[in-house]
Formats: sequence, structure tokens, C-alpha cells
Amino acid sequence: MCNNHSNFNRIRCIIPPYINDLLMENSDEEIAKRAINNKLQSVAIGARREFIGNLKLSQKKLINFNKLKSQKLNMEVYDIKHTTDPAFGVLLWQNGTALHRLDRDAKNIVGAGTGTWNFYHDIFARNSIDNLGMLLKHYIHYGNTEDDMNNAMWDGQQMLYGDGDGKIFGSFTTDIDIIGHELTHGITQFESNLDYANQSGSLNESLSDVFGIMIKQRMLNQDVNQSNWLIGENVLLGNKYALRSLKAPGTAYVNHPYIGTDPQPATMDDFINLPNTPQGDYGGVHFNSGIPNFAFYVTAITIGGFAWEKAGKIWYNAMVDKKLKRNATFKDFKNLTLAKAKALYGTNSKEYKATVKGWKEAKV
Repeated sequence: MCNNHSNFNRIRCIIPPYINDLLMENSDEEIAKRAINNKLQSVAIGARREFIGNLKLSQKKLINFNKLKSQKLNMEVYDIKHTTDPAFGVLLWQNGTALHRLDRDAKNIVGAGTGTWNFYHDIFARNSIDNLGMLLKHYIHYGNTEDDMNNAMWDGQQMLYGDGDGKIFGSFTTDIDIIGHELTHGITQFESNLDYANQSGSLNESLSDVFGIMIKQRMLNQDVNQSNWLIGENVLLGNKYALRSLKAPGTAYVNHPYIGTDPQPATMDDFINLPNTPQGDYGGVHFNSGIPNFAFYVTAITIGGFAWEKAGKIWYNAMVDKKLKRNATFKDFKNLTLAKAKALYGTNSKEYKATVKGWKEAKV
């Protein structure tokens, strides 16, 4: 949820820019003011992300201190005290030990942050975001007192969570899938580093949704039929609203009083062509991510069982493959998932045929 054109200044936030832009035009001055301030904060965080993104890999490793080479959780949760400066953060929890009283938001992060680390470690033998034991820092209550941030984001090095306005958005710690989504942006950053523009940018967003939903499913012990396949069902207030749907892109919210109707397409027939500009969502990265999202949903539901066991394995192996180019298209990623399904299960397998079906129904 925000050429050399660096793609790092395009901050990875859970709330798509098109939602924030709509709120900036709202007739309610308080809503518009908060949306404008949200965008200003995103720009500031984007500058930090751009700096980190332009570092060499060896330099990036130097700024990620406190690594654990052993396969062990390395995580801290801070209360940033309604500021935007991590220097004001109070350490609440560190590697299983509560150092202060934990409020609801801190408990949410401890649970979902640990669950995300465990997901990648237990299923894919990954040691943190960079696979080298990177310390994961989470900062809750981000944003000034008057305009608590309506977003959650990975800034290239750490996680920041706003409290929401209590009117349109609730706390950004309330959805497991949002936390998993943002941390997966970190994995993409250290692996394929997909360009955040056009189809590669949509793939970047989709991978975060795909793994975010699987992290939630695993924590709730849900198989593909038990899951509702919704991202952000708690943060967007109202029982009938969510931020995105992998099962039915374009239906996550309909006739919402402030942000209208979900604009995501599910298939290439409805692909949205937008310019690679901030106003065009860098080629529609948050719009068209619904297409590979839907391809994964169809693949997983066709295979059945727990999504992370087979469909997730295919997607993960494609995500970390060095053949995945930074400017990969949907078709490139489709071909890579088919190659992985073939290598893992064979061309006559249910898994391979399900992968073919997934991309076919998304019309890629």
C-alpha cells in the first residue's frame, strides 16, 4: 500500500493509491486532510526506500544488523508513540519476551509477525526476509496524533503500522494477511526485486497478496474451501467490505460510501492500461494485480487441501528463481510456474493441470 527510474520510491503500502486519491477529493475536510497527510508521509518514507534500494547488495546487508545465522526468530515490536520517527520507539517485545504491557495492536503484531516468520521457515526453510536471519522491526501507532496513518507499509528495512481513522479504516494491525503481505514485499526485494511498474509491478503486489492470504490460512488452519480469500477484511470497516478478493477480484467492496467499488479486473480481457506515472499507479500495479491473484486462487482451489502445500510451493519456487527477471510479465511468471509445477509434480499431475487451468481462467 503508495528511470535509472528507481522503483523504490514507490512505497509498498497496503492501501492502493487510488483509494487514497479518492479520499483526498472527499467533501469532508477531515477525511481529505488525513488523506493528503497520508500521501505526504508516504512520499517521505519513499525517499528512505529509494536510498536503500539504490544500495549495492553488499551495502544493504551492512545496514541490516543483528542477524541470527541460526534458524531462529529475530523480531522486535516497538510503540512509536504516534510519531513518525523510529527514534521515539519504545521496545515492547523482543524474541518472545514482553518488556512492557502489550496492547491489542502489539499482540496482533507478535502473533502475525511470528506467524509470518514461521510460515516461511517451516514451509520453505527460509531464515527471515533476507534468508540470512534479518532482524524484523515492527513499529505500531505510526503517525502524528491528529492524523494517525491510514496505512501499513514495508519501508525497505522495517514495518510501520498506522492506527486508522476509526471511520473508514481500523487499526492496520488487525489483519494477518496485511502483515504477511507487507513482509513479503521484503522477500521480493531481496529475491527477484521486481520492478514496481506495469505487469512486473502488478506481479510484485500479487505475490504479496498470495503469500499474505496463505499466511492467514495457515494461522487459522483453513483449507482452500474454508478461506474467504479476502485481504484486509478487518481494516476496511464494515462487515461487507475488504480491500481485495483473490476469489473474485472486483467484488471486495461494492458501493462503499467513501471509495466506491473495487476496480480490480480478474482476467486479461479487462486489463487496465494506465501510464507509468504516479497518477497512473505506475501502469496500474494495484489494479491489475487481481489477474495473477485470480490465477493463483483457481490453481489452489483446483488442487484442494491447504494452499501452501502445493500451489504455494509452486509459486514460491517461481518467486525466488533467478530466472525471474525484474521486468517480468504475467506470461513470464505463468511460464515459470508451469516449469516449477512440471519439475515438482510432472506434466500429468493434478498440480500441473491446475496451474494450467489457473492461468487459462485468468486469460493470461
